[in-house]
Amino acid sequence: MNITYEKWSELNGNDVFLFTLTNDRGMELSATNYGCIVTDLRVPDRNGNIENVVLGFGRFEPYLTNAPYFGAVIGRVAGRIRGASFELEGVTYRLAKNEHNNHLHGGPNGFHRVLWQAEPVQRDDVVGVVFSYTSPDGEEGYPGTVHVQVEYWLNNDNEWIVTHRARSDKTTLVNLTNHTYFNLSGNGKRDILDHTLTIQSSRVLELNEELIPTGRILDVAGTPFDLRQGKAIREAVESGHPQIELVGGGYDHPFWLDRHYDKEIVLSDPESGRVLTVETDEVGVVVYTSNQLPEGLDLGGVPSRKYLGVCLETQGLPDAIHHPQFPSWILPGGKERVSVTKHRFDIG
Repeated sequence: MNITYEKWSELNGNDVFLFTLTNDRGMELSATNYGCIVTDLRVPDRNGNIENVVLGFGRFEPYLTNAPYFGAVIGRVAGRIRGASFELEGVTYRLAKNEHNNHLHGGPNGFHRVLWQAEPVQRDDVVGVVFSYTSPDGEEGYPGTVHVQVEYWLNNDNEWIVTHRARSDKTTLVNLTNHTYFNLSGNGKRDILDHTLTIQSSRVLELNEELIPTGRILDVAGTPFDLRQGKAIREAVESGHPQIELVGGGYDHPFWLDRHYDKEIVLSDPESGRVLTVETDEVGVVVYTSNQLPEGLDLGGVPSRKYLGVCLETQGLPDAIHHPQFPSWILPGGKERVSVTKHRFDIG
């Protein structure tokens, strides 16, 4: 196993690095300390062809202006916060309104736009990068100074493991996720409509016209959201279901997981044979089928378009601060929150 890194660019006089982790089976993950962005993830298909299975740019500069959160860590809070405000311990906090009247993905200068400290780590059975950042009290409107670590690990079981750690000096909100867009066809050869998605979830959150949870928890049975036996993503897109149409013809929905670390999320591409299994201790997963992906971005020679990737954002349920029936994101002062999500690549 091996880890290398190189200076990739500069930002405000600081070095931007690109780290590449390689295991003994040829799987390779590249990530930069800007936004902890995963830029490339190369895995074999059933014929042994090793190709990139995530969306991203081949160079640094587009990530500063055009990137729809490609591969990035999202925080302090992933997803939308209704009205861009919340009350905590009797104090009302007001956040940036960066999507309509709401706050999205930690704000315009959230963790995805931070230049993180980074340390490569190599052990006998794993290689990794540990990214660190201290978010000052009041950053993007949130209370508390929060120390955050994002760890990416690669092992010889073709597993990419993401660990998020956060500790605050006073009570705040934290809900981190990774926003990688997966496309198992390899090098963006095809869209993801014929990928099969399986999710062990009997509940999905209903969304309103601003894509904020209404508070209603829907039974997936008999709907395009019942993925417990697996479905081609195309089936949902073409279903005409009002919730599917609401988000632009696809998924952009939070699924409340029924189980954890038990093959609860499986994405497969029948043509390439690649299978991605995601296991997590997070409450849910937001599935986004790139319904709103801008067209024409140059993704290493492949133009971006709708349905070119699917995000599997393991996290707490969106807007939980306004829905007491959802598990809480509140991080008490002095406490640490740790979550682990594993992504394993196999051939099916």
